[in-house]
Amino acid sequence: MPTEILATPRAEQQISRLSRKQSKTCENFLNDLAAAGCRALAYRLSGQTTLDHLCVKHLSGPLRVVVAFETPQRAWVLLVGPHDDQDPVLNVYAELYRLLGIEPEPGTRRDKPPCCKEPGESPPILGQALAKILDRAARLRKTRRSR
Repeated sequence: MPTEILATPRAEQQISRLSRKQSKTCENFLNDLAAAGCRALAYRLSGQTTLDHLCVKHLSGPLRVVVAFETPQRAWVLLVGPHDDQDPVLNVYAELYRLLGIEPEPGTRRDKPPCCKEPGESPPILGQALAKILDRAARLRKTRRSR
């Protein structure tokens, strides 16, 4: 069943700033996500609640996309950016922690379980918890815009 793909304003901003090559890679991924749902994603994050319901795909080089499922047929692209531990401002995972309002658990090793294991299996659903993330994303975006 096709998946409806939506993006946060921040993800839209990040996508608009991609290079032509990265933009094409992202577009191909979004088409795959719409067609294949959670099977288009590489792995689910591990850690605290909410974080463990988010899925990631490596697009090219350090470029990552973070996706949350509201329902099995509705996915939100939360962030698209580089995984760069040397740049805490642009690092997609640092931005994700800010978006979720949590701190990374120090010294813990991260597992990377599949987003969905079997064909036909549902992705990790955030449901109503996603509304809080989207609201926070909108507030953070407004704060960023006013600077």
